[in-house]
Amino acid sequence: MVVLNRIYTKGGDKGETSLGDGARVPKYALRISAMGAVDEANAAIGLARLHTKGEADAMLARIQNDLFDLGADLCVPEGSAREKKGEKGPLRISEAQVERLEHEIDAMNAELSPLRSFVLPGGTPASAYLHMARTIVRRAERLIVELAQTESLGAPALKYANRLSDHLFVAARHLNGKGAGDVLWTPGENR
Repeated sequence: MVVLNRIYTKGGDKGETSLGDGARVPKYALRISAMGAVDEANAAIGLARLHTKGEADAMLARIQNDLFDLGADLCVPEGSAREKKGEKGPLRISEAQVERLEHEIDAMNAELSPLRSFVLPGGTPASAYLHMARTIVRRAERLIVELAQTESLGAPALKYANRLSDHLFVAARHLNGKGAGDVLWTPGENR
């Protein structure tokens, strides 16, 4: 369990922050940007949850917890001294978390009306917030992909981000009356 005795440490007052392995990095570092985008997505999902209940809310609660797992995964670089010491390894996203998202996507998608156009973000408040969260997750995914070009990352972390944006899209449609309330794009409508 995490214990936070102090909220401010003053350790970042000069523009640096600590990773989970103790390494100090600039706050503009790519890894920190990816972690920040994951945190933003989590906050947007929290807003969506103000408008959900039942199984939809339970799925989003699991995802919010997973996003903290993803942040913890990103916070400790693979191959860091913490991993090599033989102590309990850092928290990593697992294939099981990715598979759970896939099962939830399949179950929701089976209930949706067929998609015949691109969907504009909107509809119910929950749906609109999930579309916002989806776009933030896409940004996080781009940052994670960029980070993976220069540093070692576990494949499940990238898969999770990719699957999550799909999940949020399908969940947004599901919360729009199973697709009946989707706001559809009409190409060239305002020419």
